[in-house]
Amino acid sequence: MNYQTFEPHPDLASLVSCYWTLEVHAQNKPERQRIIPDGCIEMAFILGDDVKRYTSQNEFILQPRAMVLGQTIEPFYIEPIGHVNTFAIRFYPYGFANFVAIHIKDLVNKETPLEVIFDKNEAKELEQNIVQAIDSKQRIEIIEKFLIAKLNNKTTIDNIVKQTIDALLSTNGTASISTILKENLSKRRQLERNFIKQIGVSPKQLGKVIRLQTALKILLNKKDENLTNIAYQSEYFDQAHFIKDFKEFTGINPKEFLGNENMTLSSLFYK
Repeated sequence: MNYQTFEPHPDLASLVSCYWTLEVHAQNKPERQRIIPDGCIEMAFILGDDVKRYTSQNEFILQPRAMVLGQTIEPFYIEPIGHVNTFAIRFYPYGFANFVAIHIKDLVNKETPLEVIFDKNEAKELEQNIVQAIDSKQRIEIIEKFLIAKLNNKTTIDNIVKQTIDALLSTNGTASISTILKENLSKRRQLERNFIKQIGVSPKQLGKVIRLQTALKILLNKKDENLTNIAYQSEYFDQAHFIKDFKEFTGINPKEFLGNENMTLSSLFYK
């Protein structure tokens, strides 16, 4: 398994977290992989064989080969059919809204083909250019040219939404909306409307995902294996609160998470 990340151009660094590639040779018996929420929106291009996304225990769809994965608030399973080769762009929670005119809430918990989000011909040309590129460097140049052109045609994101995201990220998801708004509590309803429109989920839901990320990183890097300690380091009220949120977003208990073959891919991303 070869997973690599790349830094974005300075002009995009406030909106794009990174570019990443994943390559995995075809396996005789591919394992389903559980994908868990990370608070980000991603644009992905499948360059290898198709990938299944399970919609139930036994039913699945094939993921679009050029798509945007919206905010997820529940885990889901994917399974490669053969050789995995993916190029993707990981946006900060408030980042992707700067490049599109649609409501971000329409992307939640699903994969949306690029041609639904952008002009059909434009999306097709972008996909062809990415597929035909000779390496990751060239793909990054192509996508950055595309994104910067889009950015120049859009207004910047509502400042109050960005301030909320920054506060949630800097406090590992624990900042309350009342604390963030301080003297501007009258703007709370406006914030929540704009947040769902531009981010896809509520501030509370995103805060829970960000806090879980903190706990996952401690757990995966084995800095501490005591669940009570991890809960307090991640600023949960107690261990029970931590386990409840963990199970809500991953579908399993923390102790089941480590060593679970279905979690290999999610573990790789979180490390």
